[in-house]
Amino acid sequence: MTMSDKNIYENPLVSRYSSREMAEIFSADKKFSTWRRLWVALAEAEQALGLPITDEQIAEMKRYQDDINYADAERREKETRHDVMSHVYAYGLQCPKARPIIHLGATSAYVGDNTDILVMRGALDILKAKLLGLMDALSRFAEQYKSLPALGFTHFQAAQLTTVGKRASLWLQDFYLDYLEIARRREELPLLGVKGTTGTQASFLELFDGDGEKVKQLDGRVAERMGCRRVIPLSGQTYTRKLDAQVLDALSGIGQSAHKMTNDIRLLQHLKEVEEPFENEQIGSSAMAYKRNPMRSERAASLSRYLIGLAADPAATAATQWFERTLDDSAGRRLYIPQAFMTADAILDICRNVASGLVVHEKLIHRHIMDEIPFMATENILMEAVKRGGDRQELHERIRRHSMEAGAVVKDEGRPNDLLFRIAGDPVFGLSESDVGALLEPGGYTGRSAEQVTEFIRDHIRPLLEENRAEVRGETELRV
Repeated sequence: MTMSDKNIYENPLVSRYSSREMAEIFSADKKFSTWRRLWVALAEAEQALGLPITDEQIAEMKRYQDDINYADAERREKETRHDVMSHVYAYGLQCPKARPIIHLGATSAYVGDNTDILVMRGALDILKAKLLGLMDALSRFAEQYKSLPALGFTHFQAAQLTTVGKRASLWLQDFYLDYLEIARRREELPLLGVKGTTGTQASFLELFDGDGEKVKQLDGRVAERMGCRRVIPLSGQTYTRKLDAQVLDALSGIGQSAHKMTNDIRLLQHLKEVEEPFENEQIGSSAMAYKRNPMRSERAASLSRYLIGLAADPAATAATQWFERTLDDSAGRRLYIPQAFMTADAILDICRNVASGLVVHEKLIHRHIMDEIPFMATENILMEAVKRGGDRQELHERIRRHSMEAGAVVKDEGRPNDLLFRIAGDPVFGLSESDVGALLEPGGYTGRSAEQVTEFIRDHIRPLLEENRAEVRGETELRV
């Protein structure tokens, strides 16, 4: 389907959200050229281990490795209803000398499953690079604002102060954990290798006249030719679908982290403290021209929920496979594997775009702090009054009463918080207005926030970014 086909459904993950780089890795060209690379690798390994396969046959296969005659394959599949055998047939039309040895000893899962693993490995590499780019942007933001006090919120109620940078570092840490999991899954993801129709390698044992050692070597040689160090030790006809579930669970983690971050940003934008980028010509609402809606964060949250939901499909598939295999996994895997990767890809592009252009409104953040800090200062006021000879129990009760009265003034009368004036005017505390005012510097209420940001980025993020600097991609322009 081309972009001009407006009379049929098109997948918005391809046309609207995902990068071309990620969409291409799940393309037909990538899939079927990888099938052919696997057939070449199998023939080369079988030849090296003594089977009568000629250099001329292998050269012929390599010549047409990327020149796929789709029309022949599609015509044949209409007759056979079997995609792999249709492509074996089409490849054989181009390679008449090699036709007898194409797919020798293999079953459909040899090309299907090994290709899926190779494609997922490549897609995981893309996500790793994009996670690095996002972490780079978030770490810069966190460092810039590591000391800027801001209201903390628990239950979305004003709580002890944090800093803008510390909050961003919490988002950063979630994506850091996602990176570690994605990197681990990528490194541990094994090929199916060459396992035969039910995983027993019986067909290959027959080819090599019962020489089990050569069959074991064949597994390793094919993997090496495909750039992999590992094959799965045991399989039925297919690799265990638990691998798909584990990979998509890691992708779901990206959705979880992005949803948390973008939800926070949407709430902060409501408070007018921090806003996502908003372009000069951007329209927030068709009716309300003044609006600056957090549409990028909303899109990331929407895609994140979709991604989190997709992770349930491979888990159900892994749980319901029968014995050595069933085919009820095939249609679903064509959908949820590429869509999960393309969704994660789109989410990371949006999040990096948002993180790279966050707007911080420092004066409004400070005003919100000053509206609430009288309540937060009461513990320090209590300690100072006790030092001056006050009775802690009596002082605690006075603060409680003054706080309730001041809260009523704020909420019921809409007037400024006068708690500190009440305390300064209460002789029990023995504190003047200047004494109380000295306890209101916001920076004194953020604890080790700035140091925590510095230490986390220094010890965990910067070493990772420096070690993988070559992998970090440039920012992708959002299409809509």
